[in-house]
Amino acid sequence: MTAALPEKRGGGVGGIPPVAPTHAFPERMPVLTSIRFWLALGVVLFHYQLNIVAEGGMGVSLIERARLAVDFFFILSGFVLSHVYGRQVRDGTFHYGRFLTARMARIYPAHGLMLVLMVVIVSVAVALGQPFDSQSYSFAGLVAAAGMIHAWLPASVPNEWNGPSWSLSAEWAAYLAFPVFAWIGLRSGRNPWLTLGLAIAGFVALDAFYRWRFGEILTHAELVLGVLRIAPEFLYGVALYQLGARLKLSPTVTRLAAGLSVVTLLAMMHFAADERLTVAVAGLVILTLALLARTDAAFAAHPWAVEAGEASYALYLVHLPLLIIWKNGMALLHGVDSTYRLPLWEAAVLLALTIGAAFALHAFWERPARLWLRWSIRKGADDRATIPPTSKEKS
Repeated sequence: MTAALPEKRGGGVGGIPPVAPTHAFPERMPVLTSIRFWLALGVVLFHYQLNIVAEGGMGVSLIERARLAVDFFFILSGFVLSHVYGRQVRDGTFHYGRFLTARMARIYPAHGLMLVLMVVIVSVAVALGQPFDSQSYSFAGLVAAAGMIHAWLPASVPNEWNGPSWSLSAEWAAYLAFPVFAWIGLRSGRNPWLTLGLAIAGFVALDAFYRWRFGEILTHAELVLGVLRIAPEFLYGVALYQLGARLKLSPTVTRLAAGLSVVTLLAMMHFAADERLTVAVAGLVILTLALLARTDAAFAAHPWAVEAGEASYALYLVHLPLLIIWKNGMALLHGVDSTYRLPLWEAAVLLALTIGAAFALHAFWERPARLWLRWSIRKGADDRATIPPTSKEKS
C-alpha cells in the first residue's frame, strides 16, 4: 500500500523500447496518488464500522468491502514500481541495493514510530491495570513486526502490534522478491498477456491452497500467511502496466472506460460480489485511471488531493493506535468496558482528529525521515567508495 508516484530522477520512464512504449504513461500520474487517500480512508471506515455496529449487526456493505483496498494497494504497488523501475530493468541499470534502500526509507519511519507508540500504549495499559490480550501483544510478536516478517508466518495468535502493518510485511516480501517479478514481467521481450496469465493462475492456485489449508479465500489472508495474498496481485499490477503501455485509446473511450470501471467496482462492493472478482476489477480501475492520466495529466492533480494521497500511508498506520487510545480513554473516563460500541458522533470527531494526525505525521516525521534516511545511506555509500583500498585489499 506504499507505492507512490515516481520522483523525478535520471533514467525516467519515457520511451521504453521495445516492449512498452509507443504510448507509454506520463512520468507523473497524480490520480494514482490522489486515489490512495480514499483507499486508506476506506480501511479506516471499515475498522470504525467494526466498533460501531453491534456484534451480529448489519453494517454498510460498501464499507465492509472497503477492506479490499489493501488488495488495490498491492496491485497499485506492482503497477507503480513497474512504472518507476521498468526501464532500468530493461536497460540493465537496475540496482537492487538502491531499490531496497528507497523502499525501506519509504515504509519504515512511520511503521517504526507506530510500533513505539503501541509499546507506549501497552505499557500504560499495564500500569493502569487495563485488560488486554498478552498473547496478541507478545514480545516475539513485537520482534516479528519490527522485522516486518509477521505476515510471512502461519500465526496461531493475532499479532496486534498495529494490525494493519501486516500488509507492510507482505509489501516488504514483494520488494525483496522484486527481481523475480521483474524477470517475469519487465525484461525486454516479455509478453504481458503471459504475465497476466501467470498472475491469474497464481491467484487461483494460492486461493485453492488457502481454502484447503485454512478454510478461507485468499482475500482473507492477513496475519496468517498474508504474504501469499500479495504475490499474484503484485504481478497482476506488473502485467497491467505492460498492457497499458501498449494501449492507444481515444480520450472519450478512456474516460468512459475509467468511469465504467469505477462504477462497476463500487457496485460490486455494494452488492457484496465475490471478493476475488472485485479484486480483478480493482486492477482495471488502476489501469483505466492511469490511461486517463495519459489523456488528461491534470486530472485529480489538485495540490491538496495529491498531498492527501501522500499522507494516506500515515493515515493507514496511525488510525488504529488512535482508535485504541480513544476507546480506552473514554472507557476510563466513563467507567465502561473498552469494547463499548462507538457512537457516530465519537467516530466523526475521532476521524477528524485522525486525518489531522495523519497529515502531521506525514509532514513532520514520515517525509523528513524518508529523505534523511536516503541521504544518510547514499552518503555512507559514497564515503566508502572514496576510501582508498589498503595494501592488502590492493593485492
